[in-house]
Amino acid sequence: MAVTVEVRAFVESDWASVWAILQATFAAGDTYAFAPDSTEQEIHHVWIEQPRATFVACDHDGTILGTYFIKPNQPGSGSHVSNCGYVVAATAEGRGIATTMCRHSQEQAIAMGFRAMQFNFVVSTNERAADLWQRLGFSIVGRLPSAFRHPRQGYVDVLVMYKQLAT
Repeated sequence: MAVTVEVRAFVESDWASVWAILQATFAAGDTYAFAPDSTEQEIHHVWIEQPRATFVACDHDGTILGTYFIKPNQPGSGSHVSNCGYVVAATAEGRGIATTMCRHSQEQAIAMGFRAMQFNFVVSTNERAADLWQRLGFSIVGRLPSAFRHPRQGYVDVLVMYKQLAT
């Protein structure tokens, strides 16, 4: 069931809620390469401090349901391609939050002057995400064999996905 979601810029008072969502996702160890025991300080640095911007998706009462960051995929001559990471709270999965955040991120990327978006590390067993990104216009442009150590399935492939945003 889709819900009405507001996506807005992250503010530091959101951190406790964002950290809870990220910590649960990373501890599961099946969709992101972050170590399951990553510290709060490490994740704050990667998710909040390093990106160009971080956003949260909230429901009608302000509850944070998901978060994403946007940054250049590479420095210098590769900085015209953006990169994003998205996480949805387990309690909000299947409600259109990732779709809303991905659409929002593409609008933000264009507004920030990015010409494309690349996802460097989509775990192949995360079929919901890979299918969603393809529905939203991303193509699989590469496959990294056995690049992710899945906690239950062992070594699995990683997908590199890409979408041109501007010509």
